[in-house]
Amino acid sequence: MLVIAMDGPSGSGKSSAAKGVARMLGLRYLDTGAMYRAMTWWMLDQGIEVEDADAVSASAGEPALRVGTDPDAPAIEVDGQDVSGPIRTREVTNAVSAVSRVPAVRERLVVLQREIIATGGIVVEGRDIGTVVAPGAPVKVFLTASEEARAQRRALETARDAETTLAEQARRDHLDSTRKTSPMTKADDAVEIDSTELGLAEVIDAVVRLVKERAAAG
Repeated sequence: MLVIAMDGPSGSGKSSAAKGVARMLGLRYLDTGAMYRAMTWWMLDQGIEVEDADAVSASAGEPALRVGTDPDAPAIEVDGQDVSGPIRTREVTNAVSAVSRVPAVRERLVVLQREIIATGGIVVEGRDIGTVVAPGAPVKVFLTASEEARAQRRALETARDAETTLAEQARRDHLDSTRKTSPMTKADDAVEIDSTELGLAEVIDAVVRLVKERAAAG
């Protein structure tokens, strides 16, 4: 059962790389970060104070999430509404770490993620895939890049200045890597790829080579 786990911080290029690998190998694709963003969008839309962990926990089971796995159109719905666009706003980006660190949120979404992963044939990206969600994945990648490179990429995507993006990124990195539940960390058996000086095609090729090497090794 082929499961490719791709973890790494924001701006490392894992979303584009994961989708590219899925297309090249004819696999499904799951963006677990989008699931946490969808939950965060719903909390904000409902007027729930995202910094109030108890309030977030009490509501974590309410929204109905539906996640697509087509790498060319990875749609996500909340209560029947397509939120693929709304979950990418700056408001959601700056609030998602507060929501995703709540144990009840992670517990619910990890169950959903494992249900989707169960049939295999999928590239899964996030921050705790190789360590928590799919620790038995035969291929694990931890994709990283320098703070500056990641901030520049994110700034280009969001049309914001690099300095502000760097500060917001540093805050999110800290929250994601120090939370008590499923912190972002590299799995012991993950292969680290530094994308600072690499183009997208080079990252995709590196992951595909790794998959083929693992398959050849049995």
